[in-house]
Amino acid sequence: MLKKQMESYISKSIIENKVELFKEERDYVEKHKLIADDITIVEKENTSRFTDAYIERSNKESEELISEENSAFLTQSIEYLKNNKEEFLYFESKWFGLIGVEALSLEMDDVFGTYNAMFGLKFQKKMGESLKTYLTNELQEGIGSFSLMFNQGDGLWDVNFALDNVNGFREDLSLEETFNLIYHFLFILVETIEEDM
Repeated sequence: MLKKQMESYISKSIIENKVELFKEERDYVEKHKLIADDITIVEKENTSRFTDAYIERSNKESEELISEENSAFLTQSIEYLKNNKEEFLYFESKWFGLIGVEALSLEMDDVFGTYNAMFGLKFQKKMGESLKTYLTNELQEGIGSFSLMFNQGDGLWDVNFALDNVNGFREDLSLEETFNLIYHFLFILVETIEEDM
């Protein structure tokens, strides 16, 4: 899936023998030799990845929308969620769509006090063991480190993991840096599992 998605993205993005890619995509394209030698890759700064993201703040209990936010909201610290425990963030971006992630939510867990990312992941049911193995190996196993369940109705894996257990996570990260960290973690997850198929 990732290779097809990347090939499609590249074919639409080449302008005058140049393609602009972020680091994860550039590394993937180079590793898998997805572009011709006469195409120049220009690496984009991660600070522009989520400028067109769709962001909602909602109440955790009622799921009622509090407000829609623009990318300027992402300059705030991840601690925003600690200071507003009754809220969760709903986040959509074409970049998460590229790697098969749907409907990403971020919140502070009321029970464990961890920052949790929840989303649907487009992987076949048979990929469950690979997913579980990857998450077990990559997340510093702690209480509430992750949960994984296949949703038969949507045909997606419902994934929930504690960001606190992701290598590189710190509470002083901005929301933008946090979403970049999540994206990087999931990009590598998808790439690794697809290469093992």
